[in-house]
Amino acid sequence: MEALIFDLTLILVVAGAVTLLFKKLKQPLVLGYIVAGFLVSPHMPYLASVVDKENIQTWADIGVLFLLFALGLDFSFKKILKMGMAPFIAAVSIVFSMMTLGILVGKSFGWSQMNCVFLGGMLAMSSTTIIYKAFDDMGLRQQRFASLVMSVLILEDILAIVMMVMLSTIASGNNPNGGEMLMSILRLGVILILWFIVGIFVIPLLLRKTRHLMTDETLVILSLGLCFLMAVIATKAGFSSAFGAFVMGSILAETIEADKIIRLVEPVKNLFGAVFFVSVGMLVDPEILVSQWLPIVALTLTILLGQAILGSTSYMLSGQPLKTAMRCGFSMAQIGEFAFIIASLGLSLGVISDFLYPVVVAVSVITTFLTPYMIRAAEPCYNIIEKKLPKRWLRRLNHLGEAHQATQTERSNWNRLLSQMAVNTLIYMILSGATIALMFTFVLPFMRRLLPGWELHWYANAITGLLTVLFISPFLRAMVVKKNHSDEFRALWMESRLNRLPLIFTVLVRVAIAAAFIFYIVNYLSRFKNAIIIAIALAAIILMVMSRSLKRRSIRIERQFLQNLHSRDIEAQVSGHKKPLFEGRLLDRDIHIADFEVPEDSTWAGRSLAQLAVGRRFGVHVSSILRGIQRLNIPTGDTVIFPGDRIQAIGNDDQLSELGNALRTELVPEDTEIEKREMHLRKIVLEADSPFIGRSLRNSRLREDYGCMLVGVEQGQQDITIIDADRLFERGDIIWVVGEEEHLRELSKVTE
Repeated sequence: MEALIFDLTLILVVAGAVTLLFKKLKQPLVLGYIVAGFLVSPHMPYLASVVDKENIQTWADIGVLFLLFALGLDFSFKKILKMGMAPFIAAVSIVFSMMTLGILVGKSFGWSQMNCVFLGGMLAMSSTTIIYKAFDDMGLRQQRFASLVMSVLILEDILAIVMMVMLSTIASGNNPNGGEMLMSILRLGVILILWFIVGIFVIPLLLRKTRHLMTDETLVILSLGLCFLMAVIATKAGFSSAFGAFVMGSILAETIEADKIIRLVEPVKNLFGAVFFVSVGMLVDPEILVSQWLPIVALTLTILLGQAILGSTSYMLSGQPLKTAMRCGFSMAQIGEFAFIIASLGLSLGVISDFLYPVVVAVSVITTFLTPYMIRAAEPCYNIIEKKLPKRWLRRLNHLGEAHQATQTERSNWNRLLSQMAVNTLIYMILSGATIALMFTFVLPFMRRLLPGWELHWYANAITGLLTVLFISPFLRAMVVKKNHSDEFRALWMESRLNRLPLIFTVLVRVAIAAAFIFYIVNYLSRFKNAIIIAIALAAIILMVMSRSLKRRSIRIERQFLQNLHSRDIEAQVSGHKKPLFEGRLLDRDIHIADFEVPEDSTWAGRSLAQLAVGRRFGVHVSSILRGIQRLNIPTGDTVIFPGDRIQAIGNDDQLSELGNALRTELVPEDTEIEKREMHLRKIVLEADSPFIGRSLRNSRLREDYGCMLVGVEQGQQDITIIDADRLFERGDIIWVVGEEEHLRELSKVTE
């Protein structure tokens, strides 16, 4: 127990001192925690170090639970649905490209397969905390590109949760077969179904029924209890406890108590989160950093250049203009908290090398320091490209993502197209998977018995592989090509250039899925290098797509399948009438909604919107005010602003930035003598020569001239607390007044 108290004291004192320094230097607090961990680690022999690292690791694991629980509280299905396709496309593209880049870099250093896979997962995750803090410090949080980056980061965090689940499955056997992966997916499905049922019915109903009994104390205890309960359920289902904590956080995010829970859980999350990040810093070994300086430099450059180039390209793929895409891509050039969590997972499973963790921490520290500079470098880099690129190319790239507000018809086309693609892809994936399972279960053993011996073994594998690819090729081709020439696809393609890259992206995703099936078959039956396998897979997909005979076969199979199932006529769909082009469009193409919080010491507090003249000063429109559990939509000029209000305003980047800057700077000046202005209660006896004798309270001017307030009068044996303002003071009255010490002294001198 003594060791635990000593360790906790050392961690918190050092972390507090270092974070104060980092706050002064305007650096992210996460870095301060990591540096503090390094200072209290056994690797610093000249300073005091922790005694029991196992206890600290236990606390750090709890910190991971609280971090992901808090992340879940900020997550909402409604938020994701409102984002549209652009953030989803950008997030998937960035994660895929950065993960691939990380694996290739790891391979170039000769690291093991699992080290490379986990490294790719770590490099794919940008830091939500660090980017949010950088935007806030630089006054960019209300700009349109910043909101797009934050949307992508939310999706990246969700993909990180899924990635952790899949990495755990892969690491459990290093080379899991299809059955193990299928069972893992089924278990994940059970958890998600439970998530949905509990989130929709049980938890909101429980909170609604007990709301009249719920205090801050009981709410935080119940919330944390539910967090740990879901963590236990996830562990029993074979997933990480962190995944369960995220699930419960996302369930509570859909309740009206979500904001209150976030506020109550924040101190607990900060405490245990600090311990987690300190434990990360304790793993930094200077000897490893010196010996691994080349990978650290290479990974740092990989992140900076990868996000600057591939990240910007991914945002362009989602339909953003070049300038916006570069500002977004440059902002994400770092790794953060999820990289540490993924690294901790790899260490706990024993599948990654010890050197990888401190290397990733060092890279995170370097890239975090460079984040503000990368954000600032986006526009100068764009200006250089603007001078170098041909005007025609630049004009197309910049007009590519001009604010295009989708019409109702366009949104309907997107919904129909995506739902049809999803259903078709799922059906053909099931058919392809079933065919592969049948071939490997029955045909492969038969061919190996037919062609016995080691020399003929490869012929049996090759024949089975070719037959399997031949049988599933109609399904794969239909998966890739179907709906690419549908009415919805053509209408969206012609409606706007903004739709074209997302449409191409849907094709590329299906090509990747089809290639994954070919990859699995070849990888299962052979020992070729990955590059050869991927090349064969892509070549096979291209041949399938180009094959007209295969097209006829896939159409014939599909028609027979639909006829056997007595499917409804899929061509009978209501197309609807096209609405005017101006519908849903806004006059200012850069216009968007942003949230602002009114500081507690803001000079705006207590003043109405008419008095503040927000529209005239900044050119914005206040659409809503969120106050606790209330939402005031379309407020009038008489609506008064209160501290802690969240204002939703509509305007362009410059207007919203000016509004945000005013809220941050228009504050009540700090009272440097606040201690001297404490209020005191004092009894004063009115003598015969007192100037108040014969005057009423109304005419005494106690407030105006002396800064004091009368709260009671003693007259003989009678105490008066509710005082008539017209009552006249008499000799011998004992009055009780409240005021500042200095004012009371002046009043006493007058009455003596």
